[in-house]
Amino acid sequence: MTRYTRYCAAMLVAAALSVLTLRAEAAVQRADVIIEWNQLLQQNIGGPPFLQTRGYAMLHIAMADAVLAIDGRFDPFHAHMWAPRGASAEAAAAQAGHDVFVALITTPAAQTAADALLQVRLATIHPGLRFLGVQVGKKAAKSILDWRQNDGYSTANPQPPAFADSTLPGIWRPTASGAYIFSAIGNAEPFGLLTVTQFLPAPFPQLESAAYAEDVNEVHKAGRINAPATDRTDEQTRFAQLFANAGPYANATNAFRLWSNVARDLSRQKSLSLAGTARLFAMIHASIHDGVQTSQNSKAVYRLWRPETAIAHADVDNNDATVADPGWVPLIVTPPYPAYSSNMTCIGTTAARMLANVLGNDAQVFTATWYTAANAVVWAQPYSSLWKLGDDQANSRIWGGIHFRFDIDESQVSCTQVADYLFDNYMQPDRQSFH
Repeated sequence: MTRYTRYCAAMLVAAALSVLTLRAEAAVQRADVIIEWNQLLQQNIGGPPFLQTRGYAMLHIAMADAVLAIDGRFDPFHAHMWAPRGASAEAAAAQAGHDVFVALITTPAAQTAADALLQVRLATIHPGLRFLGVQVGKKAAKSILDWRQNDGYSTANPQPPAFADSTLPGIWRPTASGAYIFSAIGNAEPFGLLTVTQFLPAPFPQLESAAYAEDVNEVHKAGRINAPATDRTDEQTRFAQLFANAGPYANATNAFRLWSNVARDLSRQKSLSLAGTARLFAMIHASIHDGVQTSQNSKAVYRLWRPETAIAHADVDNNDATVADPGWVPLIVTPPYPAYSSNMTCIGTTAARMLANVLGNDAQVFTATWYTAANAVVWAQPYSSLWKLGDDQANSRIWGGIHFRFDIDESQVSCTQVADYLFDNYMQPDRQSFH
């Protein structure tokens, strides 16, 4: 081979690699349409956490179904639609995200921002392909909005509470945070589970048991507001406050934003396709919703008192291994519903497990970052395991003084089952696809 021939061959290889690089970069840019709408929802969604999980799941299922009607490499989550050949999946995702967003977030400023975001994205797409994709996106959004219009959330928070207060040992009674909210979450329809009790946690330890006493005594020491460093480290205090948005971290990123951003970073790190990114976000948020609904519904089933009540009234629990401490105060404010099982644990468990399922491995290198509303970094924590972040999230509730260890353990069991069930039954690779 002559020098000139070798030169020409090298130039051809370089050109091919350049084309592949440009295509990969373009694919990542197209996939960012999913992240754009997730970020806009983060900035605008508010209200009770249970309604936030519903909003995230609706947005991302609509976008994923729109993309997969065109791309076809995975089964859709909900809406099985025909899409014309050549329709832009990017335009479909953007339109679906827009239509669900404006249906959920009705403030004028948010709607203006949504309209602007849509126009910027659509402007980069060929007009004919854009038109076809927009029609698919509109159909996907309508399908999700129609499905969830009467999904039971209008009766999930009845006033007054679904049952009367009690003074019996072990039974929940109101704390300083007030009356029981979302006591009828079981009235709402899950996104992927068959029923809200499909993975109901097993019963908690009896009040008279050694296991119960051990877990009460753990939170008695580690969860009190003035715990010394020998009982709760500075790092543990920080995690308790970060995940509760309490103390110096009152305005920090909540758990839904945190896991969305972890998914964002990992999807970009892995250079996932538009279809892969859409699937990842839809599966995570459907799992978080159904997981939290499972744990919140279990609270209505078991009606277990919170640590601050259990510790103050340990003299009536018929357990000699616990000691009453009427002046005991938790580090963070107790949420207004029973203890068993833990919602915050379930958020971390379902998100970590689903990410590991979709990406194929729990061992992922990433940084969990908490931000202020203005996107200034509050705290950044490096991780090499998804489960470790979820476990820190779970333990934060013991360090915060609002959950028992058995609340955490059983929530991790049941919510792992939720994530695995959705992964096994939704958005599987479409073996009939020719895309």
